[in-house]
Amino acid sequence: MTAVLDVMAVRASGDPARAVFDVEPSGRVDEIVCDVLVVGGGTGGISAALAATRELPPTGRVVLLEETDWIGGQLTAQGVSALDEHDHIERFGGTRSYYALREAIRDHYRRLSPALARERHPNPGRCWVTRLAFEPRVALDMLTTMAAPAVNDGRLRILLRTKAVSVETNRDRVEAVLAIHLDERRWTRVRPRVVIDATELGDLLALAGAEYVVGAETKAETGEPHAQPLEAKPHCVQSFTYTFVLENAGSGAHHAIPRPERYEHYRDSQPYSLRIHVHGGEIYGESTGWLDYAVMEQAPCTKGGLWTYRRLIDHTLFPSVYARDISMINWPGNDYRDESILDRAPLAQARALQDAKRVSLGFLYWLGTDAPRADGGRGWPELSPRPDVFDTVDGLGKYPYVRECRRLRGLTTIREQQVSAEYQPGARAELFADSVGLGWYPIDIHRAGADDVGVSCRTRPFQIPLGALIPIRVRNLIAGAKNLATTHITNGCYRLHPVEWNTGEAAGTLAAFTLETGRDAAAVHRDAALLRAFQRRLVAAGVPLYWLVDVPVDDPRFAEIQMAAVSGDIIGAPDSLEAAAAKRR
Repeated sequence: MTAVLDVMAVRASGDPARAVFDVEPSGRVDEIVCDVLVVGGGTGGISAALAATRELPPTGRVVLLEETDWIGGQLTAQGVSALDEHDHIERFGGTRSYYALREAIRDHYRRLSPALARERHPNPGRCWVTRLAFEPRVALDMLTTMAAPAVNDGRLRILLRTKAVSVETNRDRVEAVLAIHLDERRWTRVRPRVVIDATELGDLLALAGAEYVVGAETKAETGEPHAQPLEAKPHCVQSFTYTFVLENAGSGAHHAIPRPERYEHYRDSQPYSLRIHVHGGEIYGESTGWLDYAVMEQAPCTKGGLWTYRRLIDHTLFPSVYARDISMINWPGNDYRDESILDRAPLAQARALQDAKRVSLGFLYWLGTDAPRADGGRGWPELSPRPDVFDTVDGLGKYPYVRECRRLRGLTTIREQQVSAEYQPGARAELFADSVGLGWYPIDIHRAGADDVGVSCRTRPFQIPLGALIPIRVRNLIAGAKNLATTHITNGCYRLHPVEWNTGEAAGTLAAFTLETGRDAAAVHRDAALLRAFQRRLVAAGVPLYWLVDVPVDDPRFAEIQMAAVSGDIIGAPDSLEAAAAKRR
C-alpha cells in the first residue's frame, strides 16, 4: 500500500489524515505512450509542455500531469499573481512566450478599462511591488488558451487532479510513471521517452531515485559566504505561504472571520505584524533595517501599504466592472516557517499544511481585528475574504506558494558567489557558456525555523546554465522548474516567475531536441556543436541567453546578436548591459 496526500483536500480544521489515503494499484490501469511527459503543471511545467509541443514534429505527443485542478502554479493556483520580476522586464529579460502571456493578460484588462486601453504597460492593480498584477483566474484562462491548439489536435494531453505515485527505472532511465487521479482513484501509467520534473516539491527526483539536495548546505560544500558554517541543515527550507485574497468593502462593513484555531500561538510566534526587516535596495526600498508599514497608508520610508503591495485590482480603473479593490495577501505574517514538508511522510505533510492554513487564516483574522489603524484604532473589518477567487472552501490558494523544493544534483550547481553583486563587480553575473536563459532578482531567502538565517542581497543579471537542468546520472530526466541545481542560497533568486518559466521552456525545448538528435541531455551539454545547435533553437524561439537589454526578442537582430554573445564573439561591456557598448572579439 502507498499513502498519497491530496493537498487540495487539506482543511484548516478537523483531522488532517482525511487528506491522506492508502492505495494499491489494482484493476484497470490506463496505459499512455508519449514522447515527453511533464510531471507538474505549474509555471515551469506548463511552459515546458508548451515548448515541447512547439518543438516536436506534428506527430509528437506530450502529456502533462497536474495534481490540482488548475495549471499555472505560482501564477494561478498558488496566488502569486503579482509578478516578481526585474527593472528591465518591459523590454528585455523574458522569453517571447512569457511576454505573450503577459500581453494576453494585459489585453484582457485593456478591454475592461478605457484608462488601461491607452497604456502601453498597464498594471490593473497599480501595486507597488510589480509592474503587472492580475486575478489568478485570468492567467489560468490565458494559459488554457495558449495550450488549446495543441490540446485540440491531440499533441498535448493535460491530466488534472493526477499525481505521480511511483516511477519505474532501468539502467539510469525512467521507463514509466504511475499516477493516480485524486478524485476518481483511477490509475494511469505513462511510458515516455523523456521526462521533465516540474513538480512543486521536486517529487519525481525522489521517486526516480535521482540525486538531489534538500535544505541548507555548508560553506565547506559550496564555498558560499551565507551557507551554514558547520553542518548541513536539511530542515532549513524556505518558508511557504498560503495566500488569500481580500476586497475592501468600505467603511462600516464588518467581515472579520471567526477566530481560527491556535490564533494566539501564531499571533505571538509569527508574529503577526506590519513590521518587517529589509535590506536596502532589493525589494522594499532603499532603507535597511526594520520598517513599519501601514495597512492602507504609505508609512515613512516605505513604498506603500500592505493593501497596495500586491493589489490585483484598483477598482477606480474599472468603474463599470469592479466595485471594490481586490488585493492578494502574501506577506511575512502568513509565511509558514515552523517545518519543512520535503521528504516527509504524507500525514506529516498534511499536518504541516494544516498548520500553514491556520497561520494564514490567523493573519487574516488579525488584519480584521487587531492590525493598527492610522486613527489609533485596531482592526480592518471592512476587508472581506474572496473565496471565489480560488474557488476553495477556506478562500486560501489551492496549493501553497512553495519557494524551495528538492533541488537536483546537476552537472552544474549555481552558487551565491557566481551571482551576488558583492562578488561580481561587473554589469553581469558570472557567464555560463551553456546558457539556456536569463533571470534577475535579489537573493531573497524567507527564513524557516529558528536556526535558519534569512538572506537578502543584491545580484547581477544572471544566466540559467544548461548543466543545472541535467542530473548527474539519470539520462532521460530533466529539471523544469524550481528544482534545477541551485543551492539553498541561490534558490532565492532562481525561484521567480520569469526564471521558472524560462527554466521550463528550456527543459521542454531540450526534451524535444534530444529526441530529434538521438542524443541525451548530458551529450548535448558536453558536445560543443550540439550545444550551439540547441542554443540556436532556443534563440529562434525567442529565448534570450545573454544580457543585452537594447536588443529585445522582437528585434530582427536578436538571434544573431544573442548567438554571437553566448559564443564569445561579442563581449559585453563590464559597465553596461547594452549591446551598443559591447565589443567584437
